[in-house]
Amino acid sequence: MAKKRRPQTKAATPQAVDGPIPVVGARESCPCGSGRRYKACHGRAAAHAATELVQRPFEGLPGEADWVALRELVPAATVELTLKGGLPEGVPSVTLATVLPMAWPALRRDNGAVLLGLQNDTASGDLSRDLADTLRRALTAAPGSPVTAGRAEADGPRLQDLLDPEGPFEPIVHTGFEFWVENAENATGEVAASLDRANAAAIPTVRLSGVDAAYWCETPEKNHLRWVMTHPEEQLLDALARLHAAGTSSLGEDTRLVGSFRAHGLTVPVWDLPGTMRAEDTEKPAAAFAERLATALADTSPLSGDERRARSGLTSRQITLN
Repeated sequence: MAKKRRPQTKAATPQAVDGPIPVVGARESCPCGSGRRYKACHGRAAAHAATELVQRPFEGLPGEADWVALRELVPAATVELTLKGGLPEGVPSVTLATVLPMAWPALRRDNGAVLLGLQNDTASGDLSRDLADTLRRALTAAPGSPVTAGRAEADGPRLQDLLDPEGPFEPIVHTGFEFWVENAENATGEVAASLDRANAAAIPTVRLSGVDAAYWCETPEKNHLRWVMTHPEEQLLDALARLHAAGTSSLGEDTRLVGSFRAHGLTVPVWDLPGTMRAEDTEKPAAAFAERLATALADTSPLSGDERRARSGLTSRQITLN
């Protein structure tokens, strides 16, 4: 005998309620009172917000290019952050760190100071919103405790809402991770061993002083310069192609522009350098290249055949990091 079919009813529509809708399990009833499961109601918007990728999450922040470098390229660095309206009571400082021990998203020191980790996996496609959520939770965390990962609200604030747009952004690159702990020189036992392991894995890196967001690093076979630039990608690739075709894209003898990274909406040209070329040796060649690049960026004429071939080669050696 055929089963009776249940009468079909029109799906309930999300209800208008005052205040934000809290996040619940996907199969739970939506808190708005519509009678539908969360995933089929207000959870749809939350899921969309969690997967929508913000191409330039640090755009509008002081030092956007350095934010990208510290997120993707630099092993050990810190930056003092300036909050809009100043620091809350009981928080003497807020410091951005490339990475924290145990991959903690953030840490509140015993003295109330906050360390915000940058190189962590995040829950949504908006890195700025995720970091802002972590920072807000760190500011109210109990002193002496780490801050665990969480999921930011879809309409929550971003870093651009929390940080002073006029504040300085001056990265300090470290040779190791002693900034993890206070009085690191006195560390013993497992703490000292953890620091030794982390320091041994860090690639020696130096931020050039004469140009913005350019980082020299040392590897066993050769050294490199990785330079994060904020110029529009297509315009920058055209300019690099003009210089490459003219034989002026290098930084001196035995150096070579080998390609570029693409990270968080910015382009990062990369040069191979000889092992004998230290960071201080790279300063003057980088400054001279910046002048040549400015001239090439101002050239809006069509690319020649050689320049188009050079551009094709550079594009084929571009690697997307995120």
